[in-house]
Amino acid sequence: MTETVVPSPKPRKALNATRSFWLKQLHQWHWISAAVSLVGLLLFAVTGITLNHAAQIPGQVETVEATAVLPAPLLERLSAFPQETTDPVPDAVARWASEQFKVSIAGRPTETTPEEIYVALAEPGGDGWLTIDRATGDALRERTTRGWIAYLNDLHKGRNAGKVWFWFIDVFAVACVIFAVTGFALTWMHARQRPSTWPLLGLGVLIPVIIALIFIH
Repeated sequence: MTETVVPSPKPRKALNATRSFWLKQLHQWHWISAAVSLVGLLLFAVTGITLNHAAQIPGQVETVEATAVLPAPLLERLSAFPQETTDPVPDAVARWASEQFKVSIAGRPTETTPEEIYVALAEPGGDGWLTIDRATGDALRERTTRGWIAYLNDLHKGRNAGKVWFWFIDVFAVACVIFAVTGFALTWMHARQRPSTWPLLGLGVLIPVIIALIFIH
């Protein structure tokens, strides 16, 4: 007859050491992710409210126009530009626009026709464009802004904010996931001392599910 060996329970000291290790790691990742995402969380939380009430918040629309005339040498250079294309304007024309209108059109796609060159200049919280008449060289720059709230709302949506902001949103989202996951793990590890933990977590899951199933059509 073989004798069954029952493994001895793990010593309490070893269990406490393991628990302390994970608590330390979770606390460290939790506060680091909180620090990284703090400003972003505030921004996205506040703009979540302003977006939800966009119809009740009046816009502060302001339109500014500026005109100039493209110098003759640059206008001659545009004569060699394709009649219909989406290519960016020549670098010399882009430099002139930057100096004249304080706007960057280098590398931006155009909507070019035989009559004019049109460059869209959308931005967070506003819109704009630049046109150049290919016959006369008359240039018109128009910029419309809708105020700071619209600007922040567009940052929330990543609208016309550029590649750097695009990548910032991704990094911020990862930090938020780490913050949430480590927060849940810490909650789970402390749940024995906090009886209300699981009912509150259950409510946090149940409330949006009920709203989605019953009130969203």
